[in-house]
Amino acid sequence: MSELDQLARALAAGLADWARETEVLVAGAGLAGFAAALEAAQAGRQVMLLEKQPEIGGSTLLSGGAMGFAGTAEQIAQGIADSDERLAEDLLSVGGRQNDPALVATYVAHQRETHAWLKAMGVVFRSVQLGGGQSVPRSNRVDTRQMIGALAERAAAAGVVLATDTAVLRLVRGAEGRVLGAVVRLGDQVQGIRALGGVVLATGGFSRNEALLAIYAPAQRQALRIGGRGNVGDGLLMGCALGAGLRDMGHVRGTFGVHPAAGPEDLSIIHPIYKGAIAVNREGHRFTDESASYKIIGDACLQQPGGLAFQVFDAPVMAQSVPGVATSDMAAGLADGRVVQAPTLAALAEKLGIPVAPFEATVARYNADALAGRDSQFGRTALAAGYGRLHPIAEAPFYGLPSTSAVLATYAGLAVDTGMRVLDVFGTPIEGLFAAGEVIGGLHGAAYMTGSSLGKSAIFGRLAGRGAAGG
Repeated sequence: MSELDQLARALAAGLADWARETEVLVAGAGLAGFAAALEAAQAGRQVMLLEKQPEIGGSTLLSGGAMGFAGTAEQIAQGIADSDERLAEDLLSVGGRQNDPALVATYVAHQRETHAWLKAMGVVFRSVQLGGGQSVPRSNRVDTRQMIGALAERAAAAGVVLATDTAVLRLVRGAEGRVLGAVVRLGDQVQGIRALGGVVLATGGFSRNEALLAIYAPAQRQALRIGGRGNVGDGLLMGCALGAGLRDMGHVRGTFGVHPAAGPEDLSIIHPIYKGAIAVNREGHRFTDESASYKIIGDACLQQPGGLAFQVFDAPVMAQSVPGVATSDMAAGLADGRVVQAPTLAALAEKLGIPVAPFEATVARYNADALAGRDSQFGRTALAAGYGRLHPIAEAPFYGLPSTSAVLATYAGLAVDTGMRVLDVFGTPIEGLFAAGEVIGGLHGAAYMTGSSLGKSAIFGRLAGRGAAGG
């Protein structure tokens, strides 16, 4: 038995002293962690928020900043009609109806109030864009650094005690089965922190843990690895050590649209496909319906030669570039060299290293189909999930974006109920243990709607904090 496990057992048995005590202990200072900590603090509870990295933010800072909320003022201002019913259907549809319907209903029931809550916390929403799996544009965009900064400021004002460079190592469970607190490492000190109300795991996923990826996502062997340095699955493992159940583990997929030169903490992702681009492989052929979730497209990309594809588009698509919105800023990609430009399709093919004749034939066939309103190869009828009309790729200049798939978030993990209580393998709540954010499973199912990851971090983070506070 390791020294950590010995200390956890001693604390559980009353044979060792707790170094500190709080009412709510939150592990992980990304969006879900801050939402949980703030909700608990606003309920009048004493809260400690622990982050094992030197800086706060986690993978939230690496995301594209899309939040999947429906019926927002920003949508209304852009003339976009959306509803709770449409949001629920999109989540279930893109998830292959393998999501937990109760979690989907909970997400929808709390999404608009959470959008308002975030704005009240000082988060600025900038624009609304179309994303994968969305039947209408509902990627309510934020600057993730501004969001985390605003929440951190509010947390400090609410009395949340924040400690960075502090890793939660083990959960401590009492003889009656309740989680009592955790063993943590602060600097070179290992100590126990008691949590009178509960512990919230908001520790992120496991995109940086090769051993776990080999078990749960062997099909992603070729995919790039991108994610916060702390995303090694420690919260998942601590939950499993207490018998926690798991959800969606068989559906871990990479994300299409990442530039092949991206580094482990460099998102470098653009999605012109949702504005009218097509995706072709190194042989110049299309290989998928580009309106599908970028998780599905990511899997299809990995089956292509070299696991590489190219998003191909023209001047009208480039004109839809949105400055400062990473996944829609094609102009920034052109400026920094990720996007290649050419005056003709033949010249573009040569620059990308694609055979000219099959590439031109592919585009010609697609253009004819686009004018007819239906894709004869893969059945694409819209830009994304039934929204937007196809249009030919015909107006120079032409553009190509080398793209591959990357595991940047795992979207699967601990089983939870609608109160964010962690459930054991038999579906029984583990008393005193809550979870939110990327560490949980159940919401997404087989794929992923753009914006639902940050969305669930905020929505479910608040619910987890509320539960741990006894609300």
